[in-house]
Amino acid sequence: MKAVLATGRRKAALARAIVRDGSGRVFINRRALDAYEPELARLKISEPLQLVPELAKRVDIRVDVEGGGFMGQADAARTAIARGLVEWSEDPKVRETFKQYDWTLIKSDVRFKEPKKPCGRGARAKVQKSYR
Repeated sequence: MKAVLATGRRKAALARAIVRDGSGRVFINRRALDAYEPELARLKISEPLQLVPELAKRVDIRVDVEGGGFMGQADAARTAIARGLVEWSEDPKVRETFKQYDWTLIKSDVRFKEPKKPCGRGARAKVQKSYR
């Protein structure tokens, strides 16, 4: 039995996906993908599965996601699933399909929230002064 471990990151979210031979079942944090809420996150996670449906029917995928918000977790899970499918299939056409659709399926988006600075309420906002 062939099994592949893949990771995906987005902001503070980290996803680990295990791709194995199977019958097309997908679980996110022990919950079936069909029951995963909110719907927008579910649609985001299912993108790599819809791009290669014949491959998705031959594997079982289990994803464990932690940290971040629900959309950051969805992006991280999506990247982990896509990387796992590429590595499991060992087919350069699958990687090329993902790359043409959206490069962040393969490569994680490295953008992060900018840290807060002193003398202000946020990263860029500063306390305003009035001299008159």
